[in-house]
Amino acid sequence: MTVTRTARLTGAALCAALALVVVLWMLRDLAALGPSTELLRYWVGDLRFRSRHATATSPVDALLVLVYAATGAAALRSPLAASAFTVTGLATLALRLPGLWASGVEVLLTTLLFLALAAGLVATAAAGRRDDGPESAPGPRPGLGPRSVSRPGTLPPPARPSTGPAVAAGVLCATAALLWAGWELRWATLLPADHTLSRFTGGRGLQLPALAVPPAWLNAVLVLLLLAAAVSAFARARPTRPLGLLAGLLLACVGASEAAAAPHPGRHAFPAEQGLYAGAYDLGCLFSLLAGLTVLALLARPGRPRPAPYRPVAALPPAPPAKPPPGW
Repeated sequence: MTVTRTARLTGAALCAALALVVVLWMLRDLAALGPSTELLRYWVGDLRFRSRHATATSPVDALLVLVYAATGAAALRSPLAASAFTVTGLATLALRLPGLWASGVEVLLTTLLFLALAAGLVATAAAGRRDDGPESAPGPRPGLGPRSVSRPGTLPPPARPSTGPAVAAGVLCATAALLWAGWELRWATLLPADHTLSRFTGGRGLQLPALAVPPAWLNAVLVLLLLAAAVSAFARARPTRPLGLLAGLLLACVGASEAAAAPHPGRHAFPAEQGLYAGAYDLGCLFSLLAGLTVLALLARPGRPRPAPYRPVAALPPAPPAKPPPGW
């Protein structure tokens, strides 16, 4: 299945609009904080800046800008972008949904815009599918004989990932999903009930940026995305690359931001987070960073398409004789 040219252009425009909205909020934060280094230190959890300025963006927003740029570029380069549209749109819907109950009219309007653009991206992927892509020209098909040509207007299906990289990426995604699910279950049982609820809803006590995803909600989305990527990788399904790349990016982003915040004092504020568990959590964040980067490296290269069996060209009718007989 390919995507029509109109759907590709529409999806690229939607990705550009999503990225533009995030960039505008980031520019607003840069104007409030000054140098870009201060915004980066704010993103990694330096609480000294949170007492002086209120920002709106987080590391997840910067990650989504990269995802939107990559998805838009893929749509302009290849008609086989339906999976990328779907994965990007659904991930945006899941990550932006908590903004509906956040405080502030600007945040609410921005969230509604995010949800509308993401829903449009998913609808574009569904409505723009077609069996034959008009962008491809006739020519030799990979894996066929030199005299075999592809039917005009057809494209080979997206290649499935190779077995080795797919299985390795699936194991890493499944392990990381179990790790973060285990930490959320532990926090839900040991932390106070009001703090556990705030971790899902983004309560005022957490001092989160306006557009930031609540930590427990982010971890839940991360776990579901990792599990979906692991199942797709084990099955060597065609959407494995967009799923795995997005899961690896989000896993590396969460691991990097949490690992960078480890030296800051007061990071583990509750007694249940201190002691041996604090060290184990920091090691888990480092593992998440390395696992996410490894998944990106494993799935960065597309798989090789399976060679199609050779089919000889149909025999042509015999040429007419030089002197046609009567009644020819």
